[in-house]
Parts: sequence; structure tokens; C-alpha cells
Amino acid sequence: MTFDSFLEKSGPPLRAALVAAYGHQVGNDAVAAAVAYGWEHWGRLQEMDNPAGYLYRVGQTAAKKAFRPQPFLPVPPPQEMPEFEPRLLPALEALSEGQRVAVLLVHAMGHTQAAAAEILEVSESTIRTHLQRGLKRLRQTLEVEPHV
Repeated sequence: MTFDSFLEKSGPPLRAALVAAYGHQVGNDAVAAAVAYGWEHWGRLQEMDNPAGYLYRVGQTAAKKAFRPQPFLPVPPPQEMPEFEPRLLPALEALSEGQRVAVLLVHAMGHTQAAAAEILEVSESTIRTHLQRGLKRLRQTLEVEPHV
């Protein structure tokens, strides 16, 4: 596999996970750092079981070095904003990093639980736990009942 084909397959979920974890600006900077590292060390990475997960960790390290507290989810200008619950963004920001990333990857971006677990280098049961706890907390914060 070439680095380009790897990046074509693994780049979008890597970007989604880092942006979900650290916000648009810091997350995209973390993706750039991870991709640069991946390009430079491709010979070693391509032999790993989960190079995308490793690059996620590289991106996490880069993000934590540059991270400054700010809203994770930018608020679009009113004319571009879809209609949604106004308390949703603060409620998402109040979740733990793991819960927020799991909820956004699976429910907002449409990734499977298996794909989210792979990119984050955690088990599927960890993703399920983050989803269950994150969704429960969102329901409590937003005062909504789950659909049965």
C-alpha cells in the first residue's frame, strides 16, 4: 500500500476524530502534524497493525501541545446555521473527550462503531460505553427522552 492510498482511506476518519476531539482549528493542525509524521515515517508505519490509530495518537500529542481552551465546535453565521437545538453545542462540549468523539464520529458523521474503535485504537466495547454515557448525558442536559 502506498502512503497516498493509505491517506485516501484513513485520512477522512482521522480528520473527523481529531476535529471532534479538539475543535476545527486545533484538530486540523493536529491532522497536518500527523500526516507530516506519517509521510516522513511511512516505512515504519506501513508495517504496523493500525497505522491510522498510531497517527491519531501523533495528532493527539500535537493538539495537546497547541491546545488552548476555546469552543470546540465553531458556531456558523446565522444565515448558514441549520435549525437545531441551541443548547446542543454547549452540551457536546461538556462531554468528556471520549464521549464527544464517539458521539460525533458515530451519530453525526455516520461512521460505524467498529470504524470509530479502529481509528481511536480502542475496543468496540469502549466506543459503546462512550456512546451510551455520552448520549445519556446529552439527553439529561437537553431534557429529552430517548426514542423507543
